[in-house]
Amino acid sequence: MTDYPLQGDVNPDVNPYLISPPPEIPALPSPLRLGVLASGSGSNFAAIAQAIADDTLNAQIQVLIYNNPDAKVAVRAEKWQIPTVLLNHRRFPHREALDREIVQTLETYEVDWVVMAGWMRVVTPILLAAFPNQVLNIHPSLLPSFKGVRAVEQALAAGVKITGCTVHRVVPEVDSGAILMQAAVPILPGDTVASLQARIQVQEHRIFPPAIALAATMP
Repeated sequence: MTDYPLQGDVNPDVNPYLISPPPEIPALPSPLRLGVLASGSGSNFAAIAQAIADDTLNAQIQVLIYNNPDAKVAVRAEKWQIPTVLLNHRRFPHREALDREIVQTLETYEVDWVVMAGWMRVVTPILLAAFPNQVLNIHPSLLPSFKGVRAVEQALAAGVKITGCTVHRVVPEVDSGAILMQAAVPILPGDTVASLQARIQVQEHRIFPPAIALAATMP
């Protein structure tokens, strides 16, 4: 595995290393039509929207789907004038019913790629079959380590010295799809869940846009 220092920032307290490939956004011949799924504050959603606004990611967010009525991501989307659809998972009898509604919504908005940006729900084969090999997720660990929920807490409890984040394709087994891009983050003495998560999020925002473009250029 090759480590690539981040250009202009080698302070290990802030930005340590990117793990292959380096974060260059590939040129795309036509804009990607993205549908974003999010459950929380939407910082990764905002990073993607900003990369699009800066013309560094050739894409358009067709719709934001969120499942938590109080999610702040909806406010962010309104500021970007991006359509939002609330699909409260509590109103559906099971995951498959929710995913059918998600697929119908994504198809209505003519989405090609599905981006899970803090989507706190396990997706089913219904969604994956509708968008084969075109559902992406970001996870706050260096997969395959610390899959599933509370990955930051898992890393701290394990006593490892390095963790990070991973953008990967989504498959039925949780956090097990092909890895597209990773960034490593050291765990510092005295780190808490909040402090470590904040530094991981910095790296998430940096690698998510290029990883989306990279996925679109791969078979």
